[in-house]
Amino acid sequence: MKCIVHARIYDFVTYIEDGYILFSDVIHEVGLMGNMPKFDCEIIDGTGKIVLPGLVCGHTHLYSAFARGLSLPFSPRNFQEILDQLWWKLDRSLDLEMVYYSGIAFASDFLKNGVTTIIDHHASGEITGSLEQLKKAVVDTAHLRGIFCFETSDRFDTSKCIDENNHFINNNHNEFTSGLFGLHASMTLSDDTLQRVSKETTAPIHIHVAESMMDQDDSIAKYHKRIVNRLNDFGLLRKESLFVHGIFLNEQELNLIKKNDVTVCVNVSSNMNNGVGLAPVCKFLEKGINVIIGNDGLSPSMANEYLSLYYAMHLQSKSPNLFTLDDVLQIIINTYDYTSHLLKMPLGQIKKHYVADMLILPYESITEVNKSNIFGHLFYGLFNSFKPETVIIAGNIEVSNYKVSKDLSKAINTGKSVSKACWKKLQKEGI
Repeated sequence: MKCIVHARIYDFVTYIEDGYILFSDVIHEVGLMGNMPKFDCEIIDGTGKIVLPGLVCGHTHLYSAFARGLSLPFSPRNFQEILDQLWWKLDRSLDLEMVYYSGIAFASDFLKNGVTTIIDHHASGEITGSLEQLKKAVVDTAHLRGIFCFETSDRFDTSKCIDENNHFINNNHNEFTSGLFGLHASMTLSDDTLQRVSKETTAPIHIHVAESMMDQDDSIAKYHKRIVNRLNDFGLLRKESLFVHGIFLNEQELNLIKKNDVTVCVNVSSNMNNGVGLAPVCKFLEKGINVIIGNDGLSPSMANEYLSLYYAMHLQSKSPNLFTLDDVLQIIINTYDYTSHLLKMPLGQIKKHYVADMLILPYESITEVNKSNIFGHLFYGLFNSFKPETVIIAGNIEVSNYKVSKDLSKAINTGKSVSKACWKKLQKEGI
């Protein structure tokens, strides 16, 4: 049993100025220091620090870890060429060892940025067993919580993709890991493949939807219907499904998403980087669509994603008032709620019976901190340089004094030679 004392405690809902948290793998008590009983436990001093729940990334691509610094011929004129010239070259080169070490690398970075739960959308040349390799890296070795899928696509062996998703979903469901059924995007999925998926699984799907206008144009040209209508015709607008991006959706598609309780995950930094546009997040919220936030594999800092979302929506609307800090806050809370539902574990609050996934960050301010302005302090005072001193998952300290464990550091060092092998493979094959 451990107890954090004399800390500011904030879980995006409740704020305590000088409080304590008694916890093991779950939280047992939270309260004011003046009311704290005597406990026989390990004491963690939170003086001058703030305690937050571990952050959640609602959509990522762990395999992108090996893209950092990668030099390939790259001069894309549109979104399809970004895929052709970089991401599809990289993912099809990955074997199971590379999958494992890309998971190790990104999981370590996530930890150091306070992310304790992720929803991953995976692709690799070696399909069978790849999700177990990611689970081994992220959950078993780095000790994050993870929800995984393989992005089924007609550019792969679709039978292997379907089997990999179903095998993982059927064999992994606990408080640390679970699965969704992965699909890449409408533009890489034939009707035959969607029909098979519809028949061979009842699981919620995780798919890129209208990330580029090219995806929407492809669906209209080939199938004479828009993407969401096409997915709906195959019965794939399933409750708890995750539609990622949603930049080019019309009113009728948004109504279908809302009607079927589908969740939309926005990734504005990636969208800006790819130059594809920005999702109409204000419209999503107006319609009551459940909106969560991810990073699309770009940066391990979810704090940066919160900043990007806020500023991008101001630019999109040409107003500082139509999208507020309360909207950012709601999307963060939605992301906790969605992952809690998938893992069937209460995440995201610092209260009794919730999992003990927490961050401890030093924070002193010259201006007053109180329950009415605490999120503003986070947004403008911490998110720009968000590095937790301590990261706790299920009551275990996974980052101490800003450093991950020796075992994880050792695994990262081993992975360096694997990343070099990946790059050599890309250069040798000329892909």
